[in-house]
Amino acid sequence: MSNTQQRHRHGSLKQTNKPHKTGRHRSKSAVENANKGKTSVKALSRKMDKVMSRDSRRQQANQLRKNKRAETMNKKRQLGTAEYAPFLVCLLPLEASIDPRSTLDMLEKCDPEAIVYKNSTGITYLSVPRFKQRFSFIVPPVGRGNEFTALDYLKVADTTLFIVSANNPEGEIMDKWGARIFQMALAQGLPTPIVALQDLESIAPKKRIPMKSGIQKGIEKMLPDQKLLSLDTNSDALNLLRKIGAQKKTKLRNRMYRPHLYADRVEYEEEVLKVTGYLRGTPLDVNRLVYIPGLGDFQMAQIDVITDPYPIDKRNLDQEIVRKVFAVADDRQTPLDRENAVDDVMQEEEEEAVEEETEKPKKLVKRVPVGMNSYTAAWIPDVEEVEEDEESEDESDDDDEDFMSCASEVDSNAEMDDGGSQNDDQEYEEITEEEGISNEAKYDEGMDLEEEKRSLDKLKAAQLDKHWPDEIDTPQDIPVRLRYQKYRGLESFRTSPWDTEKGLPSDYSRIFHFENFRNRARFELKEAASVVGVPAGLYLTIHIKGVNRDIWDAFKSGQESENFIIYGLLPHEHKMSIVNCILRRTPDSEMPIESKERLIIQCGYRRFLANPIYSEHTHGNKYKFEKFFRPDEVVVASFYAPIQYPPAAVMCFRQNPDSSVSLVAAGSLLSCDPNRIILKRIRLSGYPLKILKDLAVVRFMFFNAEDVNYYKPIQLRTRCGRLGHIKESLGTHGHMKCRFDGQLKSQDTVYLQLYKRVFPKWTYQECLKTAIPRQGVSGSGSMDID
Repeated sequence: MSNTQQRHRHGSLKQTNKPHKTGRHRSKSAVENANKGKTSVKALSRKMDKVMSRDSRRQQANQLRKNKRAETMNKKRQLGTAEYAPFLVCLLPLEASIDPRSTLDMLEKCDPEAIVYKNSTGITYLSVPRFKQRFSFIVPPVGRGNEFTALDYLKVADTTLFIVSANNPEGEIMDKWGARIFQMALAQGLPTPIVALQDLESIAPKKRIPMKSGIQKGIEKMLPDQKLLSLDTNSDALNLLRKIGAQKKTKLRNRMYRPHLYADRVEYEEEVLKVTGYLRGTPLDVNRLVYIPGLGDFQMAQIDVITDPYPIDKRNLDQEIVRKVFAVADDRQTPLDRENAVDDVMQEEEEEAVEEETEKPKKLVKRVPVGMNSYTAAWIPDVEEVEEDEESEDESDDDDEDFMSCASEVDSNAEMDDGGSQNDDQEYEEITEEEGISNEAKYDEGMDLEEEKRSLDKLKAAQLDKHWPDEIDTPQDIPVRLRYQKYRGLESFRTSPWDTEKGLPSDYSRIFHFENFRNRARFELKEAASVVGVPAGLYLTIHIKGVNRDIWDAFKSGQESENFIIYGLLPHEHKMSIVNCILRRTPDSEMPIESKERLIIQCGYRRFLANPIYSEHTHGNKYKFEKFFRPDEVVVASFYAPIQYPPAAVMCFRQNPDSSVSLVAAGSLLSCDPNRIILKRIRLSGYPLKILKDLAVVRFMFFNAEDVNYYKPIQLRTRCGRLGHIKESLGTHGHMKCRFDGQLKSQDTVYLQLYKRVFPKWTYQECLKTAIPRQGVSGSGSMDID
């Protein structure tokens, strides 16, 4: 064997296998060979997820549940104790004949060891040492015309004590006033309710049990979870106090996220209002604004903390009252400006518009008989001066009347004149004086005929709009393309785009809007409880600056009761914007409400006057304008008002001819979004003249060929659901040939739908108890409705 070893050499026929195809990605082995044990930076920086066992997850859930329960119990134990504000109880009778003062006297005398404090504002403080709790009682004025005052009391109360009497011979639980105030309280948000029955011992012993059971059934219909409590003896009153202090409190979120104070004492010194009382809700920041119902928004100068003057222990009655300055306002204080600064160019345009309106000529309007010439009409002295208003009521889109209706009115007036001349020839019947003062005449004396006529016209217009929605008569004296030049067609109401920044009114330059309102509201409500300020539960004095002497005197003279309430505002809640609310009609409200009708609106803690417009409550980014707010409907009302974060209850009141108010709608706050697109729709109707398969000749939609050619790109719709388009014009009188997706029926109606964006009018007015305008604050005026 040779020293040099020969290597084996394969022949040309050796088999070679194809490599594995991994596709576009590398195989696992290729990736491992490329990395060679390296670890990515992202994997190193990521925290390792620790896998918890079943027992660990159960212990963690139990601990979280235990912490939440302990936090809730601590809040519950604090309420009414010596370290927190006392329970605020509102005594509200369900009948105007019940005297709540007798109930309050019984509660004061139920415990001989209880300490009773009374002050000049009508608040009664009751400290019960055996319960280690304190109570404060307020009594709103009862009777017609005091509904708003009672609602203000219920806004800040922790418990509502409804008082029912067993001496009602008819067996009714409440009268008309009680039913109205109970309905309003439910719509506003009812604090923790308790129902007490008085005067049960004055009834025969055999009738007591059936009487109480009958009243209990009536209470269950109103408040299903409430049990009727007797209130005739001292033990009954003591049990009532025990239940007030131990029962679970209802959470009213609008009040829970904001600091509020029911005044115990109010003093006025040199344009500074000093309000003393217990702070409730969330902490109060001295640099933020406060809202006083009946006065408006104000700034604070400082906050003083005072020693509690109503202790539970009698040994602390002689303690020295110490006043300490807790916080003083600085440069970070929120300004009172409500509106945004308007550009100079926009301001000049508005001034020019105002000058043009003042220079408009006035029309002389007079009523003359039919057929009278101008020379004879000049001698009639009944002349009225009326200014022309081209922009009122959306350019009078809904006031167009055709020539035939005017002619029919003239004919009817002529017939009435002929009938009147015939009646003049008839002999009159003599009646005695006693017959003239009949019951029918007395009933007619209390009737307002003008109001009856307006109500009838509104009902007719609502019924017409319900059966023929948005239909208008095509004008014959002016081309349609000029009359409705602000309207445009949409191929699809749901998907077609609409520019939100185009065609905005000048008032939009004065308001504020958020990039994302929901996120902002969620953030502000979350931060409300952790704000740095005076903690809730302390007895303090708030120094409010900028209160004019004339305003304060007018407020005191117009105030019927001694209640004085302060609400702390969250950031941006004093600035103006477009407020959108979801509303539903009340069951007893039957008259239709027209869009832009004047209403008294209570939104959360504010009450003001506005003229809202209504739109559909649907999904999407565009919403159809509703001319009427009908019964059994849900709509969204939009109006100018200060910003407020939801949730908040909303109520709408209508002022009756006898100066009383009635609740017509209730709901909740939806958003403060000026970009909500509300589109008003009009329908031009036409009727088929000739039908040939999918072709039809339509007339009476237009009256000239130019309008037909102008509206060719817009899609046509019919009452029976057909879709089509204009093919060509026939002649010069508005006839047109149209093609549809099927054969029309002879009784069908063809529609052309046009849309225009509408906006609410700036008619916001605060419901102040003084009509004196405030100095130094930009914004809308005020109006006294109390």
